[in-house]
Amino acid sequence: MSRTRSRVLIVGAGFAGYRAARMLTRVARRSADVTLLNPTDYFLYLPLLPQVAAGTLEPRRVTVSLSGTLPHARLVLGEADGVDLEARTVSYRGPEGGRGVLEYDRLVLAVGSVNKLLPVPGVAEHAHGFRGLPEALYLRDHVTRQIELAAAAETPQDCRARCTFVVVGAGYTGTEVAAQGQLLTDALVKKRPLRDGIRPRWMLLDVAPRVLPELDERLSRTSDKVLRGRGVEVRTGTSVKEATDDGVLLDDGEFVDTRTVVWCVGVRPDPLVAGLGRPLERGRLLVDPYLNVPSHPEVFACGDAAAVPDLDKPGRYTAMTAQHAWRQGRVAGLNVAASLGYGERRSYRHRDLGFTVDLGGAQAAANPLGIHLSGPLAGAVTRGYHLAAMPGNRIRVAADWLLDAVLPRQAVQLGLVRSWSVPLDTASPELARVPDSAPDQHHGGTP
Repeated sequence: MSRTRSRVLIVGAGFAGYRAARMLTRVARRSADVTLLNPTDYFLYLPLLPQVAAGTLEPRRVTVSLSGTLPHARLVLGEADGVDLEARTVSYRGPEGGRGVLEYDRLVLAVGSVNKLLPVPGVAEHAHGFRGLPEALYLRDHVTRQIELAAAAETPQDCRARCTFVVVGAGYTGTEVAAQGQLLTDALVKKRPLRDGIRPRWMLLDVAPRVLPELDERLSRTSDKVLRGRGVEVRTGTSVKEATDDGVLLDDGEFVDTRTVVWCVGVRPDPLVAGLGRPLERGRLLVDPYLNVPSHPEVFACGDAAAVPDLDKPGRYTAMTAQHAWRQGRVAGLNVAASLGYGERRSYRHRDLGFTVDLGGAQAAANPLGIHLSGPLAGAVTRGYHLAAMPGNRIRVAADWLLDAVLPRQAVQLGLVRSWSVPLDTASPELARVPDSAPDQHHGGTP
């Protein structure tokens, strides 16, 4: 690597990091050596992850090869665990336990977010999050297994408990997980009828007064109507008081027998940024409108781990969404290039173009450019949006959707991801935990 070229290190290859790398390698490839540090060799398209858990899409469809789509960036596999701003180095742990240090002239921190934890007894031990591919694969296997065990249960009580699924958090992720999961279990019981006419039960809980509280109220009403129409129990103003091996205790005093708790209450910034010794805003690294870390013009931050000023709403910061991360990544890449003499730097401004919520099958809710849509038309717009937004695999994703529309889903569990390998309390939801001497402690040691 030429020492006359600037060393640009991008930590994280989520929406922000991937976009920054793609933009930078296009604009400043002649004078910058771009290194991408990431735990996996792929970019994960998170919005379609619920469809992986539901069996609509195969796992590789939502992963985009970093080396295949960023040929001018050097990929280093590893998890960053320390940043020395004065020495301009980032330390990391490799996938096989080895350690390394990377030097930089410019640094882009795009480490993203992890599952948000609340001080609820038993949740860390008995619930699972939904931030990475291992968690989606685990949930797909777990739901399939519970339906199979419910069909063979000796008592109605055991059958009902195993086919009861509780999703905590009715935000974007939780709503889609419940919608997609309900369709999956309905498809499963057609092949494995349950005893005494018992049907799968899905519950969606949130302390907010409505589902999708962060989105437009019309999107919320449409999604609520579709979910309730399918039999999903939507409980607003309700949360979990305690989780146990046999179920969850709600804050209204009701105990729900279940073997499945999916924790979708939100996200928190990656803990890495807290160790930088720089000002934070609710755990997010404070940056200026140009995505620079104050007093360190060579350091940029974007995505969920960065508190980016909202220039249209003085005193507030942009939300932790994929849309913001994707757009901030572009601005970060351009501003790094500007610091190397290519173009002019620019501040981050955004304009909401609308949101889409995939409710499974032909159902969706969307408001592109402020136009409210529902039903099959919203479903077509939603899938079209995802195909346009994905940086790869478009034909494969479209093919999976076509096959799912005309063929029954393959109802098998692979057992590749075990419960203890996807703990809720983890700083690396994109990686399954490596096995140690601890056996599986969740729900009788099942995989």
